[in-house]
Amino acid sequence: MQIQAASTEDYISKIPAERQDSFRKLFNTVNDNLPEGFEENASYGMIGWGVPLKTYPAGYHCTPGMPLPFISVASQKNFIALYHMGIYARPELLEWFVAEFPKHSKKKLDMGKSCIRFKKAEDIPFDLIAELSRKMTPEDWISTYESQYKK
Repeated sequence: MQIQAASTEDYISKIPAERQDSFRKLFNTVNDNLPEGFEENASYGMIGWGVPLKTYPAGYHCTPGMPLPFISVASQKNFIALYHMGIYARPELLEWFVAEFPKHSKKKLDMGKSCIRFKKAEDIPFDLIAELSRKMTPEDWISTYESQYKK
């Protein structure tokens, strides 16, 4: 489910009312904890942060001319999602997150390759997400991206 929106506030206004406060808190948690250099953007029907073209002019190889995506948050049909490309690209970051999750939540971790799903908004471990958000700088992400994905 993609929500087309021109801004974060526009996006939040289009999600179910019962999710809006938790979604806003998740957005703020990521936004307030990302290292300097990432920029907010709206793409793929989500709100996200990436490495801007002024920092990384090559951009995203899948969509030339687009900033290099890093983290996104989305309200899907049955859950709120956090997409973190660093978890997908760095096994040691994934291992850390999987080991830390039970310390912050009584729920079973529900995730895909880069997607962490929260079926109930009250189950989002905001402190853990804040710590995860601080783990990679734009320079770290560019280096990882170039070593693994850039052809």
